Formats: sequence, C-alpha cells, structure tokens
Amino acid sequence: MKAAVYYETGPPSVFKYEEVQDPECGPHDVLIETKAISVEGGDVVNRAVGEMHTNPFIIGYCSAGVILATGENVSHLQEGQRVATLNFFGSHAEKRAVPFQTCWPIPEDVSFGEAACVPVTFGTAHDCIFEFGRLQKGETVLIQGGAGGVGLAAIQFAKQVGARVLATASSDERLKRLKAFGLDHGINYKEKDLVDEVNRLTDNAGVNLVVDPIGSATLEKSIRATGHRGRIISMGSAGREFSKIDISAMSEKNRSLTAIFQGAEIFTGRVPKLIGDLLQQLGQKKFKVHIDRQFPLSRAAEAHAFIESRQALGRVVLIP
Repeated sequence: MKAAVYYETGPPSVFKYEEVQDPECGPHDVLIETKAISVEGGDVVNRAVGEMHTNPFIIGYCSAGVILATGENVSHLQEGQRVATLNFFGSHAEKRAVPFQTCWPIPEDVSFGEAACVPVTFGTAHDCIFEFGRLQKGETVLIQGGAGGVGLAAIQFAKQVGARVLATASSDERLKRLKAFGLDHGINYKEKDLVDEVNRLTDNAGVNLVVDPIGSATLEKSIRATGHRGRIISMGSAGREFSKIDISAMSEKNRSLTAIFQGAEIFTGRVPKLIGDLLQQLGQKKFKVHIDRQFPLSRAAEAHAFIESRQALGRVVLIP
C-alpha cells in the first residue's frame, strides 16, 4: 500500500509518499481500506516533535473507510461496512488496522470525510464542554483557537447548552465566519489584549470556562481570563511551547485547571460510546463538520503546511 511516511520528525517536508507493507489484521482488529483521513492537531504536533514508534513512521489518529477484514474475535462488524476509526498512529495510509473498540459504523447519510473528523475532534470538544468543563446554560465560555477543528466543534456544543460563547482567532475575517456556528463575540488575539477584552465583554466578571488547546503563555492568559471559581480545560499544546507556566493566579479566585487527553480514556467504555453517539448525532444533523480543504494523500506535506499557516477553518482532510 501507499502511505505518507517520515524517517525523522520535523517540518512538513519530512513526509515521503512511499510503498510500505500492508498492516496485519490481528484477532481483535479491524482492517479497513481508507477513504478519508482527518488531519488532527495532534498529528501536526507529533510530526514536528513527537515520538516515532517505527521507522519509517506512519502518523495519524483518525480515518474512515470500508472494512476489508475482521479478526476472529470480532463479531459485530462485517466486511464491506463503512466505519470511522481511531488509533494512536497509522491513519496516513491507504489501509490501516485498528482494535475493534475504536471502530464505529458510519450512518448512511454521513460522508467518509465527515466521519473521520468525529472521534478526536468532536469527542475531545464534547469532553471539554461537558464531561470536564461542566458548562451550564447561562454561563460564559471562552474558546481559544475557535477556528480550529476542536474550537469549531466546541462552539457548537457550547451554543447547544445555552451558553454565551466567546472565541479567539487570528483575524477578523475568521472570526466573522464563526458566527454561523454559534459564536457570540470574537477576539482577534493579534490586535487585542485577551484578558482586557474578556473583562470588557463580561463587565470584569471573567468567563466561567476556558477551552485551551494552545498551552504555555496562552494558557496563562486563559487562567487570568476566568472569574471566581473559573474552570480552565487544557487539551493540547498547539503552540509547541513546552515551557513551564505560572499558575500563581489560580488561587486568586479559586480557579481550577484540568488537563485532558482523550487517549487516557479511550478504552474506558465511556469514550467509545460517546463517539458512537456523536456519529449518530451527526447523521441527525445536530451539528456540522466543516471541512476547509481536501488534499490527496500524496500531498500530505502540503496539507500539514496549510494547517500550520493558520488559514484553515475547521478540519483538513486527506484522500488516498
């Protein structure tokens, strides 16, 4: 099969499009022919600085496709079935094998591209807003990086619960486009001081919840943007700055900080059920998956570079 691989971490140019050995389908696995790949934020960070489990390495969390084979211990999934899949690596390829626990049927009216974006993007956003963020009707939430995949999903979930939604982005034009997904107030972080603007919009009360996928200096601003008993959910380091942060502001208003990683709960039962439910909700049009652009798998380097340029709204998808 063909795959986008690399032999060392680094910029998008490390990708090579090569012939590699087909994956093996173990007794508890499902083997799929890949039809669409969601390029996740974690994929971009891992390609740059992450751990390589093999050499060459095939990166990637999420893809969707058609089942080619199932392991002897898999009975609830069949060959020919359309499915979304999740694993810690291996999505950037024409085929992949995943444990059956991280393989979900796709509703009839959901495309492969849309389905590929659900497990990590919408699963993480749902956890940020509900499971760990505990957002309630009438509260105010700030979503850092609102134009990204998780940010766009979090805006929709926050609006569903009846919250007031603030979000940041790098331009007024990107913020304007977020209005269609439920954004109430946008903050251009390149032109305005985040904390000052949040205080202005909340009459100095601060927000109840912040969803922060950036980390480092941005996370420090997120902490200071919350009010009394404010909650901050940190779920990544898209900024790729891994320096220590000053959390001294936490105690000023009895704030709380929770760091989450979907992979820590993927086999708990709760998260697989959540992802299956989210795919069904997508089929029922309860939220939208916005795909900004599609690239052939052979142009994975270009796709990753486009994401890093901060031009994308929502997700970028690769097509084998």
